[in-house]
Amino acid sequence: MEYCPLVKNILLLDSEGGRIAVKYYSDDWPTNNAKEAFEKSIFTKTHKINARTEAEITMLDSNVVLYKFVQDLHFFVTGGDSENELILSTVLQGFFDAVGILLRGNLNKREALENLDLILLCLDEIIDGGIILETDANVIAGKVASHSVDSAAPLSEQTISQALATAREHFTRSLLSG
Repeated sequence: MEYCPLVKNILLLDSEGGRIAVKYYSDDWPTNNAKEAFEKSIFTKTHKINARTEAEITMLDSNVVLYKFVQDLHFFVTGGDSENELILSTVLQGFFDAVGILLRGNLNKREALENLDLILLCLDEIIDGGIILETDANVIAGKVASHSVDSAAPLSEQTISQALATAREHFTRSLLSG
C-alpha cells in the first residue's frame, strides 16, 4: 500500500491566537468549539517560543505541529503523530512563502485580513481534503493570482503577474477560437 501524507489542518492566527484563516481536513475536531479549543491550546503552547527565523515543531494531542511566526502572524500546519515532519515543514514553508509573495512582503495581520480571499485561495491550492497538492510558493502564488485577476481592469492597473495571466488567458482564447 502506498503512503500518502495527510495534513489535518492549516492555521493562520494572529499574535493573540485569534483566527485569520483556518482550514481543517480531519474529523478530529468535529465542532467549531473543538476547533477553537485546539487553536487556543496550540497558541498557548507555542506563542512564547521564538519561531521567527525557522520553523519549530511540537507535539500536541497526538499530533505533530509545525509552526513559524512573522510579525503578528502565526502559521501552523498539523499532521498525525506518524506524519513525516519534513513533508509537513515543506507545506508550512510553501504556505508561508506564498502568503509572503501574495502580500508583497507585507506580512502582518492588517494586510492578511485585507487579502483574506487570496490567503483562502492559497490554502485551496496547497491542500485538498488533507492531500498535499503543491508546496512551491511561486506556483501557488501564480495560481492564486490567476484566479483573482480582474480581466476587465486596464493592464496599467494590474500587477505583472496579473497582466501575464490576462495575456495568457487572451492568447489561449484566441488559439481556441481561431
